[in-house]
Amino acid sequence: MAEERHESVRGEGRCTRSAWTSRRRRLAFATMELRTHIRDVPDFPKKGIVFKDITPLLGDPKALAYVMDTIASHYQGQGITKVIGIESRGFIFAAPVALALGVGFAPIRKPGKLPWKARRQEYALEYGKDVIEIHEDAVGPADRVLMVDDVLATGGTMVAACSLVSALGATLVGCAFAIDLAFLGGGKRLPVPSFAVLTYS
Repeated sequence: MAEERHESVRGEGRCTRSAWTSRRRRLAFATMELRTHIRDVPDFPKKGIVFKDITPLLGDPKALAYVMDTIASHYQGQGITKVIGIESRGFIFAAPVALALGVGFAPIRKPGKLPWKARRQEYALEYGKDVIEIHEDAVGPADRVLMVDDVLATGGTMVAACSLVSALGATLVGCAFAIDLAFLGGGKRLPVPSFAVLTYS
């Protein structure tokens, strides 16, 4: 009986390893497929820039679900209590991720868009400055927060968003993106580790 049980456990181990290998292959394939849903638009929004257009991805339900599921799975079990999305495309990804994690969602918006008392953060752009805001009661010291946006480029907006959340006393757990333009170095500026479904080096 002991020998039979030993063989059974070893068999389960082989099955588990096989299933894990199969899952990794499926994920790698899905990631490669996902790239076909990102459209390069040259000279947008200005000459010399190749814009990564995510609208084909958003239009495909399987691709969209894969992005949401991948982000949510990465942060499962990390004690997230609130997911925050940055206006405006960040909302598309943040709200479904919050639902998948079973937690609430809070928005960070451009100035003048929030109806309640808001905290604001100014940050520098290549030419000039911009401002983002969050409700003062959106998060608090008891919260563990996941920040979500569509694309990580130079990281300026996300750094400002993280500053807002930290100022409200919440704990930052991570920053998640559909796409990371790693060649721009935005991830190095963030105060917490980042995760992206697709990375362009």
